[in-house]
Amino acid sequence: MPGTDSRPITILVCALGGEGGGVLSQWLFDTALACGHSAQSTSIPGVAQRTGATTYYLEVHPEPDAALGGRRPVFSLNPVPGAIDLLVSSELLETVRQIGLGMASAERTTVISSSSRALTVAEKMQPGDGRVGDAALLATLQRHARAAEVFDMSALARETGTVISAVLLGAIAASGVLPFAREAYEATIRRSGRGVDASLAGFARAYERVAASRRQRAQAEQALQAVTAAAGAKARDGAPALPVAVRDAFPAAVHDVLALGHARLVDYQDARYAALYVQRLARVLDAERAGDPGAALGHATTREAARWLALWMAFDDIVRVAHLKLRAARAQRVRAEVGARDDELVKVYDHFKPGVPEFAALLPQPLADRLLAWDARRRAQGRAPWALPLKVGTHTVLGALALRTVAALKGQRRRGSRFALEQSLIERWLAAVEHGAREHAALGHELAQCGRLIKGYGSTNERGKENLLHIVDHLATRPVPPAERAAAVRAAREAALADEGGRALDRALVAHGAPPRPPKPQPVRFYRRRPQT
Repeated sequence: MPGTDSRPITILVCALGGEGGGVLSQWLFDTALACGHSAQSTSIPGVAQRTGATTYYLEVHPEPDAALGGRRPVFSLNPVPGAIDLLVSSELLETVRQIGLGMASAERTTVISSSSRALTVAEKMQPGDGRVGDAALLATLQRHARAAEVFDMSALARETGTVISAVLLGAIAASGVLPFAREAYEATIRRSGRGVDASLAGFARAYERVAASRRQRAQAEQALQAVTAAAGAKARDGAPALPVAVRDAFPAAVHDVLALGHARLVDYQDARYAALYVQRLARVLDAERAGDPGAALGHATTREAARWLALWMAFDDIVRVAHLKLRAARAQRVRAEVGARDDELVKVYDHFKPGVPEFAALLPQPLADRLLAWDARRRAQGRAPWALPLKVGTHTVLGALALRTVAALKGQRRRGSRFALEQSLIERWLAAVEHGAREHAALGHELAQCGRLIKGYGSTNERGKENLLHIVDHLATRPVPPAERAAAVRAAREAALADEGGRALDRALVAHGAPPRPPKPQPVRFYRRRPQT
């Protein structure tokens, strides 16, 4: 237990830039002094926001000075790996980063951490889903903590209108690691003099949550499993209902993804478009049953195809963007993010810059070709691609009407050049998946997962489609055993997701006997140098 043998209680506070880690450490230090305990606080400055963190290290003597008989404790200036009694963190990945540095000990350390995430730059840069999985982070935390309290403290801070440092203080107070009464922490908050009421509300909510957890003697792992099970049950209960005929035509292993995809496409276009989605998946299912009659893979190919096909068919265009901007859920989220009260007005300005491809997407192919050729001639002359910068006040009547007009072009989408192009590319991918699934179960599964390459918009989306089609055309049909082709497709897909520049993909293609992607011409633009004054 912390504080035995009169050694100091060691506390490491980790926070991202702007989250009040310094305020929290000062509150802990002031509480210790007010209760008559010797304490020492030091900090290690970091950089701002998610590119780094600032850590604060405190040592508090477990006994009041009056019980020391005139002796003075000796404190350390720096944390020692494995010798931390209390690790406090405002972000889950930062918590695990400190654990990776050896700061936590399964025999000694109590961890108090928010489960919220602030994605790192490295996570955002990945062409695929670069997020570090929460399950892996939580498992690491559990293995290296004597006890843990983990919940979404950022959400609790927003609900109470305060900062996360007040919520963290409440969790610390209820954890029992420090020998101070609840009233001592609350008195420290009152002495701070700023945002007292909101800070006390966040403190109280966190204190009650952690205290209730301790009273029930629920280990952090059990609590997390219960939360995960409840979240899964909620997702199942809230999943959109499938038409009976569709549900009966597909195995149960596919129903959850199929239901989400079907509902997405009904919302995106109409019921007829969703029916096309179901027909396409039925073809994949038939091919998978032919190549894997015993369902050894658990219909994994159809499940992956259902996921990525729905996302590809619901491709982003200006109609979709306008539709999403007008949703009531978006307005509610914006108000929640800025902390607006019910009696406060929030003005929202959206910035758009549609170019020729966005307008041409809704035109028939002949008109689209003429418009794209005009812009290509402009760029060949060294001019920038044409675009129309717009600033739309979504909160205004005119702004909302403008977006509503664009969103009403949903019917025009079917007659546009972009729609026809996307459907033809989808059919090329699905044909490869069907052929591969009939020939070899693993090959069909790997080709279905290549749908992950289609994401984003603009150049990112175009690059993903080019990579997918190059893999399909040059690796899926090579005259080698199907198992070898499946391994080649998997290696190429993972290389494409790991390197946005495409060098890793080219190396993987060449390594498996396929040609690299052809180079794309890049215009050279010259700028007139302004004379110096």
